Amino acid sequence: MEASASTEKSAPKKANILRRMYDWTISWADTPYGLWALAALSFMESSFFPIPPDVLLIPLVFGAPKKWWKIALACTVASVCGAVLGWYIGHAAWDALKGFFFDYIPGFTPERFDSVKEIYAQWGIIAVLGSALTPIPYKIFTIASGALDYSLISLVLASFAGRGARFFLVALIIYFVGPKAKEWIDKYFNLLAAAFFVLLVGGFLLVKLCI
Repeated sequence: MEASASTEKSAPKKANILRRMYDWTISWADTPYGLWALAALSFMESSFFPIPPDVLLIPLVFGAPKKWWKIALACTVASVCGAVLGWYIGHAAWDALKGFFFDYIPGFTPERFDSVKEIYAQWGIIAVLGSALTPIPYKIFTIASGALDYSLISLVLASFAGRGARFFLVALIIYFVGPKAKEWIDKYFNLLAAAFFVLLVGGFLLVKLCI
């Protein structure tokens, strides 16, 4: 009973912290430093920060639609740089830092990390591409890639492809659709990204079978 009560207390506390982080992230959209904040957020999210960069990317493109590609590019480059940091965390400091990640980073659990290792063993670069494009927690894959001594170059290439596709697509939808795009993105974008990834993997497997 005591353990159950403790879990119930910690869950609302974590949810409250995430909400404050979310609100703090959104607040940067109304400042002159919004693009720099987006780059910092995108960099951190690839290795440890729990709030996805889309949260700030969307209002920034709303505010400056003609700069949609610059905003998406900054978000992509910063995210890939953060992926490199995640790789080095996993490669050089995972034993020392894993307790911190499991205890304080939402969604980063030992069970999920073990499952990611199994996915890596089977899919390799396709797994990285999927985590970069879809709602799968990207940071777990960047750190796992370093812990498993996965190729850093492959991680960078897959990250550019997946993160670029995600952020440019979000920005492009907002540019063409306008304010109504936010509701559509909230409802359908993750499903669209997942469907695109399934088609991508299907094509990859088809090519592999035919060769």
